[in-house]
Amino acid sequence: MTKYLIITEKPSAKRNFQKALGGEQGHVADYDYELTNLRGHVMTLREPEDQVSADLKSKYKSWKLADLPWNLDDLSWKRTYIRAWNPHSKKSESTKSLIDDLKAQTKEVDGLVIATDTDPSGEGDLLAWEAIEAIKWRGPVYRANFADESPKSLLKALNSLTPIESKEKHGAYQKGLTRNKWDFASMQLTRAATTLTKKQGYALVSRQGRLKSAMLLKIYQQLEAIQNYQKIPFYEHRFKDENGNVYARVPQAKEETIAFRYPTPEAMEAAETLPDSGHVQQDSITAKSTTPPKLLDLSSLSAILAKEGFKAKEVLATYQKLYEAQIVSYPRTEDKTITPEQFRDLAANVDQIASVVGSDVSLLTHREPRKTHVQEQSAHGANRPGSKVPKDLMSLSSYGPSAARIYETLAKNSLAMFAENYRYQQIKGSLVELPEFKTTINRPVSLGWKAVYQDQDQVEEKQTAKDLGKIANLYTHEGQNPKPTTPTWQWLKTFLEKNNIGTGATRTSTYGELSSGKNAYIIDKKGKIDLTNDGKAVAILAQGTWLANPKTTKRVFDIFDQVGQFKMTSDEALDSIVKTVNHDIPVMSVNAQQLEKVLGQPKPKTKKSVPKKDKATGIWQGSEISFTNEFSGHHFTEQEIADLLAGKSVSFSAKTRRGRQYQVSGKLAKQVYRKRQYIGFKPDFK
Repeated sequence: MTKYLIITEKPSAKRNFQKALGGEQGHVADYDYELTNLRGHVMTLREPEDQVSADLKSKYKSWKLADLPWNLDDLSWKRTYIRAWNPHSKKSESTKSLIDDLKAQTKEVDGLVIATDTDPSGEGDLLAWEAIEAIKWRGPVYRANFADESPKSLLKALNSLTPIESKEKHGAYQKGLTRNKWDFASMQLTRAATTLTKKQGYALVSRQGRLKSAMLLKIYQQLEAIQNYQKIPFYEHRFKDENGNVYARVPQAKEETIAFRYPTPEAMEAAETLPDSGHVQQDSITAKSTTPPKLLDLSSLSAILAKEGFKAKEVLATYQKLYEAQIVSYPRTEDKTITPEQFRDLAANVDQIASVVGSDVSLLTHREPRKTHVQEQSAHGANRPGSKVPKDLMSLSSYGPSAARIYETLAKNSLAMFAENYRYQQIKGSLVELPEFKTTINRPVSLGWKAVYQDQDQVEEKQTAKDLGKIANLYTHEGQNPKPTTPTWQWLKTFLEKNNIGTGATRTSTYGELSSGKNAYIIDKKGKIDLTNDGKAVAILAQGTWLANPKTTKRVFDIFDQVGQFKMTSDEALDSIVKTVNHDIPVMSVNAQQLEKVLGQPKPKTKKSVPKKDKATGIWQGSEISFTNEFSGHHFTEQEIADLLAGKSVSFSAKTRRGRQYQVSGKLAKQVYRKRQYIGFKPDFK
């Protein structure tokens, strides 16, 4: 019987496969199987200096501008094991042992099944092939594509495996590999920006990247626009009826100078003479409706929750845990719709989900799929509740602080699809004597989906239950030129969506990275955002660069797609990063001159004062020497100094940095510290 080793992405995924299949080993479809797991990426590209010949090592290790840009043909693109700190074992551990175990597991199997996440970026395929290449596997490889980790999806995927002829002909892998190389090569711009920033006296690492540079530059430009904003008032005639409805003239769409707006009230009065009042007339009444809002992605979800104080990084981590428990759907999706099958699965749980989040089931009467929300071409489908429905929101607290709000928001957004359209009457009116003065009233008829979910992205129509009045009176309206919007995570997310920069998950993870930690670039206060000085420095360097240009990012994503479709080779795609680096380094060099103007003078470097330690002198092995008269908090006595100079061993009680007492013995010896030789006390810990 044929036996396959099924490679999952991480331990939690392996556990879900075990539940679906009934064990770590067994039989499915027409083959026996054994399960194993990676831990995300288990191999990584080596440092640049370790990918080139010996004569080029110093150039590729350098951060100097003179050693940039690189020639990508010099790189071998070789990978190595990943070493990282394990918080459980309290040790730095390598992935070599995991690779060795994987290799041992392949000895008695006939093929490997890649069962990592089916990422739109090709990330899951990339990390799987990294491991497969590391064990030097030469046998058959198959792909299991699944929408989520529910038993139904996993069994369906394992019953319809896709054979992979070779990694060279595996489109998703080639796409992920090219993106990985492109981002690695963009490291040059981080080195250049950091070097230029330090030359100006600012000690920070200027991390540049496709998504982060675009985000930081957009925020910086908006903050600059706010700072440079100058109010320009204008005055115009308007009318208001007894019900509070305002009647005004509507500017033409492309009208640069609006004729009926004046710089002062006096200029307005001199130019126009209007009656003190006018009679109101109804011009039309129209029945209108709106369909439920689009389904959420992770960036939209995290932007909503940011207003409540939940950080993007925490939302992403909590969502991942909820996904692994099958409570919510796959996080890293690009889909805005769901498939008919996914709709049927969701519809089966609608009443139960509504009960959990407190929605009125009687409002959920639209049980047929909407073309706006349900389409065949979806893969993972948009973010939505998963196959497992929690008993209540409180039970989700163990997954993270934002878990209950994640589920509630996601659920109500999805339930809105099952509610009827929001219906209202649009009433338009004007003044009989001055018909160019108009007003519009939107009167709700049936709230429909709005009784289930309030759309955060949609600009609310003016809702009122009032009728048109009968008489409208003249008044002077004072307005001003629009003030730039205060930057928020919601605002930034909308900009990224509009320019098709990143996916919902990558936007959220990058925003979380930039807004957390001691070296954060973004200050996030309940969704309202500002930049730290480090963030401003990165943004200033990014001005005018191709890397931070939304058009470049969109073009690069298109290029990655073309590689995955074999319409372009990886080498042809990497030519775009070569051109980007060549263009951007000179631009950054000019931008660096602006740093002091924006950030102020850099802080002068201060050398840390290291207290001088007492020295003991004497003759040792026939030569006069001096050595530090102290070790680990213990000052040597005159007798101990004499014994040490005589070549004898001494013993004493010392203290660790935490103040713990311990016994130590040792003698004088020649030693080396940072390539400098010295003579000092050397403990014998044997």
